[in-house]
Formats: sequence, structure tokens, C-alpha cells
Amino acid sequence: MTHTDQPLQLLGGLSPSDFMRRYWQRRPLLIRQAVPGLRPPLTASALRRLARRDDVQSRLVWREEGQWHMEHGPFARLPAARTADWTLLVQSVEQYDDAAAELMHRFRFVPDARLDDLMISIAGDGGGVGPHFDSYDVFLLQAQGRRRWRIGRQRDLSLLPDLPLKILRRFVPEQEYVLEPGDMLYLPPQVAHDGVAEGGDCMTISVGFRAPDRAALARGMLEAAAEQVAARAGLGAGSYADPPLPGPDLAVLYRDPGQAATTHPAELPPRLVDEALRSVARIAFDEALAVRFLGCWLTEPHRDAIFDDAPAELPDLLGAWPRAGTLQLDRRTRMLYRNRQMFINGELAPVPAGPQLRRLADERRLDCAMPASRRLATPVRECLMQWLHNGWLHYKM
Repeated sequence: MTHTDQPLQLLGGLSPSDFMRRYWQRRPLLIRQAVPGLRPPLTASALRRLARRDDVQSRLVWREEGQWHMEHGPFARLPAARTADWTLLVQSVEQYDDAAAELMHRFRFVPDARLDDLMISIAGDGGGVGPHFDSYDVFLLQAQGRRRWRIGRQRDLSLLPDLPLKILRRFVPEQEYVLEPGDMLYLPPQVAHDGVAEGGDCMTISVGFRAPDRAALARGMLEAAAEQVAARAGLGAGSYADPPLPGPDLAVLYRDPGQAATTHPAELPPRLVDEALRSVARIAFDEALAVRFLGCWLTEPHRDAIFDDAPAELPDLLGAWPRAGTLQLDRRTRMLYRNRQMFINGELAPVPAGPQLRRLADERRLDCAMPASRRLATPVRECLMQWLHNGWLHYKM
């Protein structure tokens, strides 16, 4: 991994520490030649082929007689390159292409828990999606052709009604840039922007970040707590409660000795209401529950992720540990850790997050020739073998 105090050309000579302190979620940054000599991870033709697949999320946006239109893929036919005023956007390209995944991983100076996906758009002359704002941080990297960006930090974020796109009602640009191949623009959340292709043959790569709202976090914590309660009561549970966390025994039946006879049988008994409140108050909404929920939730594979079958021949990690080669995470694998807990593809790993597994998560690869790798405990080797069989991990010479 890159040292956080090392200047990066990707960030215009800033170190990741400087960028995160001075710009992240604060102000835009234009970086000329962030990736000099950039070769797009996919050609425009390859992107068009992706847009024909029903397991790929894609959109086509175009203007016709001053009106905005949008359709969702898959697409049997797409506009010719020489046609004006259209844009094709393909989401999560890192799920389908190793080069796209490697490009996205250059932005891992931001925690993986925040890194979302890499979108690629191609456009004819004049193509764009109109002035809008995003609720998340985004890096806009020009891969081919030219795109003119106008940006502004306006407070009025109201939208035009009855449109298939979220387009600002009143866009007030304050700055304007033309991006050439290799140039990049970083925008914090809610900075209004409008990008228009100039001259056709335009390709723009967007690296976006997930930003869950408090409602999603609260709902997730409640769901995780409910699964913990169900697991302790022997009622089954999902991934958030496998294995169950320590907690109170709630499988105690409600009792009400001394309940008086009532003349209002349909009224809820106050003691039952109090018992419900006391029961939920015994549930610990603590760091252990938050780590379990976030670790499983944030590593859930992309909804369209399909892992390849493992090859017929795999290294025998339990017997003769390989003297050379590397173990590499599949581009679709998501892996996080916290203290001694390791999470991979929506599951809590059955082994502790030791130094070598942390190295695998941070660097997405593990050198088999390292002495520390060759000394891994048998349970860890068994876990790595299972991930190889799952297609979550690959052995490369």
C-alpha cells in the first residue's frame, strides 16, 4: 500500500494525508494529468457489449427536441458514435473487468468501507446528464476525448419536476474546466456540476463512494439486534448472528402474578407495556453489534457478482505450502477487518484477523514465499483453501 505521506501524481502531487485533510468532503480539486498516458480499462466497443447484458446496470440518456429522456438497459441497439446529445452510463464496471478494478483500487487511500464502484460513460458530441448534484464524493477521470465541466457550490438544490433525471431547477456555475485524457476532477457531496462532451468519442470514468444515511445505519443495527435475539432464542438467524454474540437471555415468558381483574378487557395492560420496554432495554447496542453488522453488510458482494468456478488444480495449502506465487483476492471479493475480526463477502471469517490475513485484506494479495505466510496456522490455511474453492481467492504464479 502507498504510504499516506507520500506525494501522488494521482492527487496532483498531494499526499493522501494532505488530500484527505484539505479537500475530502470540503472543496473541489482539479488535477491536470492525474494519470498521464491513461489507457482506458475498456474500449467503447467493450462497454457497449456490457450494456447489452441483462446482469449489468446501464442507462442511456439523450436529449431530443429540448426534452430529456432516459432508458435502462439491457440495450439491443445504441446510438452511433457520430450521433449527438447522448450518453451511455455503465455501473460497477470493476465487477466485470480486472483493469477497471485495478484502477479503482488506486483510490484505496479512502477506506474500503466507503469505496463503492467505478462507472464508465461514453458520449457523443453534446452528451451529458444535465446539471445535477451527487450525495457522495466522486472522482471524475477523463479517459478519452474532452468534457467541459461547470461546477458551483449553490445552496438551492431544488430539481425540475416530472423528469426521468434529477436535474437542478436553477444551476449557477462558478467555475469551468475542460478535461483532457488523464485529467481528473474531485467533487465533494452536493457540489452542483454539469459535464458536456465536446467533439464526441468521449469517455469519462467516475469513482464513487458509498455514504449510508443514518436511517440505513439505524435500520441495519436493529436488524442485526433482531437476528441476535432470534439466535439466542433458538429461532434461527442470518449472517449478522453467526455465531451469536454474548447477550441476555430473553427466552423468559411474561408473568403477571397479582394482575387485577379488569372492567376494560380490551385495554393493553400497563405491566405488559413496561415489560416490552424493559426487554428491549436489555439489548446491548454496543461496538460488538456495530462491528458485526457493518462488517457483514459492507462486505456483501455486489448484487450481480458471480464468482468463477475454482480451477481443477489448486495448491495444497494444507500440505506442501507453495514456495512461490501469490494468493490474490478476486476482483469481486470484499474484505474488511476490525481488531481480531475478519469479514469476507458478507460473512464473519471463522479465524482471527492475524497479521497475514490483514495483509491480504489491505494489499489484496499475499506473497506465498514470505516466511510468515509459510508459518500460517492450520485453521487459517483451511480457511484460505475454502476461499480458493469458492472462487473468492486465486493462486497466481
